[in-house]
Amino acid sequence: MKIIKYKIYIILIGSLLLFGCNEDSFLEEINPNAITPDTFWESEQQYTSALTSVYGALQFQDISGGELQYEMILGDIAGTESWYRPAAFRNLTYNDGTYHVTDKWDQLYIGIFRANQVIQNIQNADSAIFSEDAKLQIEAQAKFLRAFFYFQLAHNYGGAVIHTSVAETKEELSKPFSSIAEVNSAVIFPDLIFAKDNLPQTWDAKNIGRATWGAAKSLLGKAYLFDEDFSKAASEFNDVIQSNVYSLTANISDNFQHENEFNSESIFEVNYSFDLSPGVPGAVVDDNSNETGAESSTMANAVGQLNYGGFNTILPSYNLHEMLVNDQVDPANAINDGNSESKRMTATIATRNGEGLYYQQEYSAIRGFAFGQSAYVKKHSNWYHLEAEPAQSRSGINFRHIRYADVLLMYAEAVIEANNDYETAIDYIDMVRSRAGVVTLRQYMADNAGMFPQLHVSKQVHGDFPMVAASSETVMKHLQRVERPIELCFEGHRWKDLVRWGIVQEVFDDLRADEIWREANKETELKVSDGGVAPLYIIERIRPDFVLAAANYNPAKHNYFPIPTQEVQTNDNL
Repeated sequence: MKIIKYKIYIILIGSLLLFGCNEDSFLEEINPNAITPDTFWESEQQYTSALTSVYGALQFQDISGGELQYEMILGDIAGTESWYRPAAFRNLTYNDGTYHVTDKWDQLYIGIFRANQVIQNIQNADSAIFSEDAKLQIEAQAKFLRAFFYFQLAHNYGGAVIHTSVAETKEELSKPFSSIAEVNSAVIFPDLIFAKDNLPQTWDAKNIGRATWGAAKSLLGKAYLFDEDFSKAASEFNDVIQSNVYSLTANISDNFQHENEFNSESIFEVNYSFDLSPGVPGAVVDDNSNETGAESSTMANAVGQLNYGGFNTILPSYNLHEMLVNDQVDPANAINDGNSESKRMTATIATRNGEGLYYQQEYSAIRGFAFGQSAYVKKHSNWYHLEAEPAQSRSGINFRHIRYADVLLMYAEAVIEANNDYETAIDYIDMVRSRAGVVTLRQYMADNAGMFPQLHVSKQVHGDFPMVAASSETVMKHLQRVERPIELCFEGHRWKDLVRWGIVQEVFDDLRADEIWREANKETELKVSDGGVAPLYIIERIRPDFVLAAANYNPAKHNYFPIPTQEVQTNDNL
């Protein structure tokens, strides 16, 4: 891809902050000399540069990079080892002073602070300094980004402290904590409505990566879905679908690799670069007076395999591994392209008997798969083109926050909840399944007198899949327990989904019961001391991913992160 390096320098509330920026060609270089708050907001170029700093906040590692591993470990899709840092989140033993809990809050408010500056100053800006629709489009982008940051706050922390202008005094900073409903009403809904009304469907090539009409409508639909306003959610998603701007990529891997970025499936993604700022550690995001921003993501090193330069602190759960194995390939489906395993499995996890190459090696030569590890994460890692993960935790793979497959599945959910229309839901679920080259629900139903298998149930533990007739309840359970975790795992959605559905304890209890069965049968049925058995080939031990999570989970304590301790100490209203 084309890569150009720029830096921007902006005075913010009396102190000079230097911001790094994305690799997109829409960035502008600004002379840093003698800029003050009184002289900065005087040209379209300056507003564009300030807006770029808002986009730059998306690159923070706790928002779009490797620190998302702490959210990926929550729920049912992943496990880890007790000596890895994510164990505090896997076991639900984190607290209000734990990394990620504190860092994500801080980083989201940096983004909000930057967005508020643009929004506040542009209100009284002279329209004559802007070309055509630039003033409205800059404000719309800033409001979309502010809504995005607040959505993350609301659904990670159960609400937020609302700031819609730049606070200049301690009293203005010390506001009370507002509920999700209050954040929706005050910020998220109005900002996204303004954004969708004033953003284009697409940008030209030099502006690729900017927020669009489709991104605003998709996030608004998601906000309505989480708010259980299902009719409005369905309407927003349907507009995106019927626009014909987006389509599923033929190769699902295009959504997790550096090749074919900003593709037909991408609705909102964050840009990273491996080539910019070479040698700077990936965790360094913003430029400042002491160091240069990396422009890179640390995600690949977080999920990449330990023997190939990564840390594999996130490991696929046995349940996810087994569901991907049983993501049954449809041999008659031309999209399958001859795979014997589903395209989703090929793109998502590495197993002992995988297809193709992994870090440029045949699967039979891969090191690892010991001490209970049945698979490793492939999404977001550089397994497909490098022999090992780069040094200094640097990766140029973009992170996609919203992609079209997610919208299709959210639309399927919304029409079930709004209208009990599980027939339409099946059609949209099957679009996603067809792209993966696997048997669709319609095919299962045609072959089984209107019934389909409950694929979230462990076939290894229970012997076979229960068959169920299609209904709103059974199709919804399929969405919740099979389709969304298989399609969207390790993309930052799973814990939020489980929480809003109220099924966290149910899922934990199911997977803990599977663990207990595996532990009791590890030598007789699973032969963990003798090479393991298909499909997981677990050897040496059964990894205890859910023993503490199932016992510790308390919805009042764990559905959302606590307000960080430093905020409580400095804000008298918290």
